[in-house]
Amino acid sequence: MEVTLGPNLTSEEAQAIYEQGPEAVVFALLQMAKLLAEKQRKPEDAPSTPSGMKPVYKKEPTKQRRKKPGRKKGHQGSRRPQPPVIHQQVVLRLERCPVCQSQVTPCQETRTRIVEDIPENINPVVTQYTIHRDWCPQCRQRVEPKVANALPGAQIGNHVLVLSAWLHYGLGVTIDQIVSVFNFHLHFQLTPGGLVQMWYRLQEILFAWYDQIKAQALQAKTLFADETGWRVKGKTWWLWCFTAADLTYYLIDRCRGSPVLRKFFKREFQGILVTDFWGAYNALRCMAKQKCIPHLLRDMLRVEKYQSPGRSWRRFAKKLRRLLRDAMRLSKHSERAAPDYTSKRQRLTVRLQELLDHPWKDKNARRLVKRLRRHADELFTFLDHPDVPYDNNTGERAIRPAVIIRKNSYANRSEAGADMQAVLMSIFRTLKQRGHNPLRVIVTALRTYLQTGQLPPLPNKVAAKG
Repeated sequence: MEVTLGPNLTSEEAQAIYEQGPEAVVFALLQMAKLLAEKQRKPEDAPSTPSGMKPVYKKEPTKQRRKKPGRKKGHQGSRRPQPPVIHQQVVLRLERCPVCQSQVTPCQETRTRIVEDIPENINPVVTQYTIHRDWCPQCRQRVEPKVANALPGAQIGNHVLVLSAWLHYGLGVTIDQIVSVFNFHLHFQLTPGGLVQMWYRLQEILFAWYDQIKAQALQAKTLFADETGWRVKGKTWWLWCFTAADLTYYLIDRCRGSPVLRKFFKREFQGILVTDFWGAYNALRCMAKQKCIPHLLRDMLRVEKYQSPGRSWRRFAKKLRRLLRDAMRLSKHSERAAPDYTSKRQRLTVRLQELLDHPWKDKNARRLVKRLRRHADELFTFLDHPDVPYDNNTGERAIRPAVIIRKNSYANRSEAGADMQAVLMSIFRTLKQRGHNPLRVIVTALRTYLQTGQLPPLPNKVAAKG
């Protein structure tokens, strides 16, 4: 008789444990005490608690590295390139030996050493523009040239504006830290309020690029999506991330459900959407979907670690784990080129159906079977499309910089600030993915905008050299 310890233990099962002897009773009591302790533990010890929210002394030690960091032996090394220009030269020569203080004999042997540094006293460049206002007889009005290095009415130049915005929305540096760096190290006086107001103006100008990123994301062949919590005005909102190989689009909204997805996907998505098992994605219509296999494996590991499942679960988990690993192994390039690839792919579908048709008794197995039935057509999409991975690591890596920014700056204090956060983070992240220098690109775009009134198109990905 199979016995499942827990709140559903029946009197017949308890009697069966008692009849097996005192050792069985002691074992059952210890297991029940363990289950009770798991339920009464603090929220910070819950399995779903992120690692960054757990105390350091409660984290388990990490496993030892399997291999040494760095390139393998035999590969060409990588080092910092030498500066292309040498601004000054200094000749160093000793008159006396530093060991015995005796006079040295001059020789012709020399060596060179190049050191690149930033000078201690960095002074900002202050420019006074004398703007001539002349008369146009054709237009019958006074005209004047435009200043292309600063926004209208602004006292700080575009380089400072873009650099400060990149530090905050691209790297996650706090506003107070940015002001401190400019005020004390760069000798450029800024105030937090004035800086934020300038960022609002920058967002308004670059908003056309934000729309272009969204349009290009909707045209992507493979799109990765993920979401995480965000705080706006002290309330819980949600940061959505849609990313591909050369773009990332962030969206901050108070909703975590399907209305946000309908706002983004206004029509059926013609590509492949890779996500986790969050239920809001079920409402989307796509050409195809791929669910994250590692999420499923981690869910199984969580059950085994915290739920104390029975023998039925172990049989179910063994079959499902073997099925998923066989599918991931089959996705390798060498396996795809094998002549029996099609038959192996069909066999995986048959094995999945056999797993779903079996009447499993364990409640956790039934829960996962219900999920697998709902997403049966979305588990092995990566086997039919070589460019689609079986995980959502791309989406998780794209949302990670935003999580770091959230941890440093505690999110936003207003809805307008949340909109600016999404716009500027998307632009800086996309430019980085495309191999551009964000400072140079945006400063050049601002100069073009101020001279012509039109923002140039969002730059494409830089072509790989060689």
